[in-house]
Amino acid sequence: MRLAIGADHAGFPLKRVIVDQLNAAGHTVTDFGTDSTDPVDYPDYARAVGEAVLKGEADLGILCCGSGVGASIAANKLRGIRAALCHDTFSAHQSREDDDANVLCLGPRVIGEKLALEILQAWLRASFSGAERHRRRLEKVKELERRFSRGS
Repeated sequence: MRLAIGADHAGFPLKRVIVDQLNAAGHTVTDFGTDSTDPVDYPDYARAVGEAVLKGEADLGILCCGSGVGASIAANKLRGIRAALCHDTFSAHQSREDDDANVLCLGPRVIGEKLALEILQAWLRASFSGAERHRRRLEKVKELERRFSRGS
């Protein structure tokens, strides 16, 4: 699978671990940074990862910031991105199966490395169910994007 990943300074240590795990599992990983714990702004990485997913350069995206909240908010500003902040495995697989999430957001200040990797695996193993009720709800989400995005 082709995966795009990005993190701010607070997410950098977890990003490094995730990239190693993904590479070992045979995924193709595009790492958009950051590459240190020097302070940076999470919206820059949310944009880079989101654009890679939207352009089809990556199948899915992963973002790490302190709590995961900022990255999730920023990524969800991109029309077509459905970023899910997950701090447990149930939310991780449900976000893919029911909501067709295409970006996973993780908060290493909230969860530890071991749980983050379990969440990542649950998220990657899941796929959109395509159930009629989920397709219907996803279309309603897309309509919200169309109706309330600037320039609409």
